[in-house]
Amino acid sequence: MLIDFHTHCFPEKIAVRAMEKLSFASGGAIPYHNGSFLDLKNLMDKSGVDKFAVMNIATNVHQQKAVNDFAANLKSDNVYPFGSVHPDAPDALQELERIKELGLKGVKFHPEYQEFYVDDPKMEKIYKKISELGLITVFHAGYDPGFGPESKCLPHNFVNALKHFSSPVILAHWGGVSCWTEVLKELCGLDVYFDTSFGYLTLPRPVAIKMIEKHGVNKFIFASDAPWHTPELEKRYLSTLGLTDSELQKIYSENALKLLKERL
Repeated sequence: MLIDFHTHCFPEKIAVRAMEKLSFASGGAIPYHNGSFLDLKNLMDKSGVDKFAVMNIATNVHQQKAVNDFAANLKSDNVYPFGSVHPDAPDALQELERIKELGLKGVKFHPEYQEFYVDDPKMEKIYKKISELGLITVFHAGYDPGFGPESKCLPHNFVNALKHFSSPVILAHWGGVSCWTEVLKELCGLDVYFDTSFGYLTLPRPVAIKMIEKHGVNKFIFASDAPWHTPELEKRYLSTLGLTDSELQKIYSENALKLLKERL
C-alpha cells in the first residue's frame, strides 16, 4: 500500500489562479497537476497511490470556515483532508472544535504564509486545544522559496513548540527545507514525525541516510507535496537509501496508518 500524506489542491473556481500565483512566488516552479482535486486524484491514481492526505491552509483570518468546508467535502475512504485555522483568528479554538466535528484528521500550518513563528507564545493555547482534540498537526518546516531568508519555522523554533503538544506532529520536508544539518542536530530523536516530501534532488542522499539512522524509520511518513513533486520522484529517491522492503513499507503506509488509527 502507498499513502501520500502531503498533497495540495484548491476549489475549482480558484485553482488555476492559485497555481499561477504560487508558481510565480516560488521562482517559476512547474507544477505536476493543475491545482484541482480531479487532477490531483488523477495524478495519485497514475502514481499507484492508494490513499492520500490533502493539506489546506487558511492564509487569513476570514478563510477558516470556507477552507474547512472545502476540506470536509473532499473526505472519502481514500482521501484524508486536513483543515486549518489562522493563528490570529479570534475564533480559532472554536474552529478547531468544528474541524474535529467535521471528521477531519488534523490541522495544517504554514508559518510563512500565515505569518507566525511556530514557537510564538500566542500559539500555546492553539497547540493545547489541538492536543485535547487528538488531532494530527502538520507543519511546513524550514525555508520556503517564496519568502526571504529568515524562516519562521526552523529546527530551534520547533524544539520550543513541540513542548506544548501531546498529539502527533509531522514536520514536512524531512524536518525542514535546506536546514538539514540543524534537523540532524536538534530534531532527530525527538517525538516528532518527518514527512519525505521534496527530498528528491534537494536533500543530499548521505544526509537522508544519517537522518533515518538517527531518527528511526518508524518516524518517517511518505509524502510528495504534489503538485510540486510527485510520488514517483519521492519513491525513486527513497529507493537509493539502502532501506529494506519492510522498512520502505513502514514509510510508504504503515506509519501513516498507525497515526490515522487504521488497519491495512
